Amino acid sequence: MSRYHLFGAALLLSLAGAAQATSFVVTTDAVVGAVAASTDATSDVSSSLRDDKIVQAARDDAASYVGSEGAIRGAKLESAFMHIRQQQPALQASDDQLARAILAL
Repeated sequence: MSRYHLFGAALLLSLAGAAQATSFVVTTDAVVGAVAASTDATSDVSSSLRDDKIVQAARDDAASYVGSEGAIRGAKLESAFMHIRQQQPALQASDDQLARAILAL
């Protein structure tokens, strides 16, 4: 092979490698951006509930609910469930998930 063919092949390989690296960087940026947006949304929901007096008042009822596997449902917990679902209508969480989230706040 001539030097020009070898030089041309090396140039094509380096350009192909650069294109793949750029594609990887763009894909990684897109994935990281999506995860960051999701994390921000979750953080906004949890921080708004953390400061909510109705939700905070239901902590003892939530502990009873979780401890009894749903058998004990206090009035404050029921009120918190309704309040959370009114404040976050797009939230698709079961009563058990909400009770555990209240305890985690």
